[in-house]
Amino acid sequence: MGVQDQIQSVPVRTLSPGLRRFVFLTAAVGGAVVLIVEILGAKMLAPYVGTSHFVWTAQIAVTLVALATGYAAGGWLADRSPRLYWVYWALLMAAAWLGGAAIVCEPVAFWCLSFRLAVGSMLAAGVLFFVPLALLATIGPFLVRVLTESVASVGTTMGRLTSVSTLGSVGGALLIGYVLLPLMPNSVTMFTAAGVLIALSLVYFAVWCRSQAAPAVVGGAVAALLGYLGTTQAPFARVPGTHEVHRRNSNYGLMQVLDDAEGTHRYYMHDMLRQNEYLLRERRSASFYTYMLHNLARAYCGQIREVLCIGLGIGMVPRQFVEEGARVEVVEINPAVVSVAQQYFDFRPDSVHLYLGDGRYYLRVGTNQYDAVVLDAFLGEAPPSHLMTREAFQDVQRRLRPEGVLVINTFCHFESGRDFLGASLDRTLKQVFRSVRIHAAGSGNVFFVASDQADLVLRHPPDLAAVPADVRPTMERMLARASTVVPEHGRVLTDDYNPVDARDAANQMDLRWQLGLNYRWRLRRE
Repeated sequence: MGVQDQIQSVPVRTLSPGLRRFVFLTAAVGGAVVLIVEILGAKMLAPYVGTSHFVWTAQIAVTLVALATGYAAGGWLADRSPRLYWVYWALLMAAAWLGGAAIVCEPVAFWCLSFRLAVGSMLAAGVLFFVPLALLATIGPFLVRVLTESVASVGTTMGRLTSVSTLGSVGGALLIGYVLLPLMPNSVTMFTAAGVLIALSLVYFAVWCRSQAAPAVVGGAVAALLGYLGTTQAPFARVPGTHEVHRRNSNYGLMQVLDDAEGTHRYYMHDMLRQNEYLLRERRSASFYTYMLHNLARAYCGQIREVLCIGLGIGMVPRQFVEEGARVEVVEINPAVVSVAQQYFDFRPDSVHLYLGDGRYYLRVGTNQYDAVVLDAFLGEAPPSHLMTREAFQDVQRRLRPEGVLVINTFCHFESGRDFLGASLDRTLKQVFRSVRIHAAGSGNVFFVASDQADLVLRHPPDLAAVPADVRPTMERMLARASTVVPEHGRVLTDDYNPVDARDAANQMDLRWQLGLNYRWRLRRE
């Protein structure tokens, strides 16, 4: 018997107009939730494994494998038992799994940190999101099967259903990117997606399949309970020795403000990374890198009248320049960080010219000239790679005055085999600028200074008496001499070929691994 004969041999009940519309609604919702889970899954893992291309590759790969598995399984079951209620049981099971994923996300992610970043990211995404995505994928073949009344209409039915599902995916992508992520915690967003699946299933069982309504209500209650419990799992809520005063989700990760037990220090955390430390009584930064950025620009440039800061942070570096009378422009891609800086770290947005958007775009379209450009933009563990190419630095050069300087804060290693980023930055900057110097005190924060000056010298040595005493030794070591790299260990980075994310992934993985171990150790000591 051929495939067409098999399809024709299985009787399909003609659906009522109301049920047909509901089935198409189901396809749209299923498509939307798939995209929401795909994007949200990477965001939920970001505080633990970072935001490198390995993490996104793992999430996309797991999503595609899950969809392929679900399509095959759904098609197989639909030909053997084309009963529509299987679709809605699949939605209930997917909702329950999504709720459970929010509960166990942190322990699963920490377990996966024991593997290399590429493998660990794949395992974490697979454990947490493979099953619900596969279950959501099973509904496509099922809906085609139950909507098809004859072989002659298979193409039309599948085309319409695929179109509706794809449009739902578009809606889900827009919803998660522009509405849900900025407004709600990740766990609440996941609970909301699960809740929509639960509601959709219960409506079907209540209206069109009442014989299974009772067990469906029980299943929906279990799924809802798991989803609710997932919203109570606040990652990093307990950092020993501190209490959380603010938590906010954003398009660019989880933002936290923590105070120490004595009320003297305040910390700004972004996806588990400590971005800055603030002295509440003195109302100034306790992080040495903020003073290094400011003092290096002053030391190498001399008089600074106009400054461009790419990356706001909590506003410490722009504030130092403003207090000295400079005109400061700030480019910040994350709108949410502005209100945090203003509310908790005494930043005044009206004291600078603030532009919300991407730094590369601002460099390209602007015309103002600057005495200094400070690049302190981080995406996870490193500056965004598109800001570190030859073309990006050419845009910076075009905006600098003849004696102006570019100061970059980044994380680099100098050990052979781990120094690709530092060596590449050095080579790339030297393709654009006449002079480049590197200041470091070992691996960790490394500062690059680039200029068209014939020879970069410290024109105005920094006054270290003006900085907190506990950061002076580090700054003294950094300023005492310039560091060097082995240029042959890197390459010139361009917009066309920029392998920094891949080549520096091991260093980023080590940083995340150390943070994860330190966090768990501190919790055990608590």
